[in-house]
Amino acid sequence: MANFSYDAWMGKAVVLQVVLGDIKVPLRGKMMGDVGGAVRIRVGGGWDVNIYKTMIAAIEEDAPAFQAA
Repeated sequence: MANFSYDAWMGKAVVLQVVLGDIKVPLRGKMMGDVGGAVRIRVGGGWDVNIYKTMIAAIEEDAPAFQAA
């Protein structure tokens, strides 16, 4: 897909745009590491998953949305 500098995202909350065939889904988590052909991301309640770099179409910072009360 794309060629990213993954080091800049390590330790940050991110949203990955993950593509598999015709399906594109956002995946929220914290970027934990670069494991060769994949990146490790921590999702949910502490689950670490590896996502192949070839499946990543985009990376963006996951900023919390605050609403005024």
